[in-house]
Amino acid sequence: MGSRGQVTELLNQLEKDLKELEIAHEQYFLGIEKRVPEQQRAKFTKRIRKMVTLYIPQTDLRFRLQGISSRFNSYCGYWDRIHRLIDEGKYERHTSRIQRVAHTLPHEQDTPVPGSAEDPVDSLYEKLVEAHQTCKLRPPNREQVIGFLAKQQEAIKQRFGDKPVDFVVVTEEGKPRIRVRAKN
Repeated sequence: MGSRGQVTELLNQLEKDLKELEIAHEQYFLGIEKRVPEQQRAKFTKRIRKMVTLYIPQTDLRFRLQGISSRFNSYCGYWDRIHRLIDEGKYERHTSRIQRVAHTLPHEQDTPVPGSAEDPVDSLYEKLVEAHQTCKLRPPNREQVIGFLAKQQEAIKQRFGDKPVDFVVVTEEGKPRIRVRAKN
């Protein structure tokens, strides 16, 4: 093997590549990346195996290499377990993201608000959250607001008929409320 400086530089590069590989796997698990970083992992495996077989006379550098190698082996076991869970459909973060996207899109499209050309749920929800924060209360989640509007749809139709309506957030007695008004 080369000098101490060369070995140190190789170990620095190995640590950097291991960190990049860890980030790539986490991005895949979160659904940001579409493909498993298998090529990166295979290249890193070859490099680490080659480094482990080399003779390094300095004890501190050998210890550092063993630490990198054991960390990589631990990550491999973790990544393999997560891949297996994803394949079985039991991985929480991966499936929760898919379910969250699936649940928010149909509610926004299937819950029409009477008398409106656009879906005002976004701006109404933002105003409601601001009002709750001003009153120092915990705001409802978006699904609760959509459910409330769906339940009140019939009452709004009876009260206003086919007139266009406008939703306004008001604060009464220290609590934010949604009020419905006829548009002018």
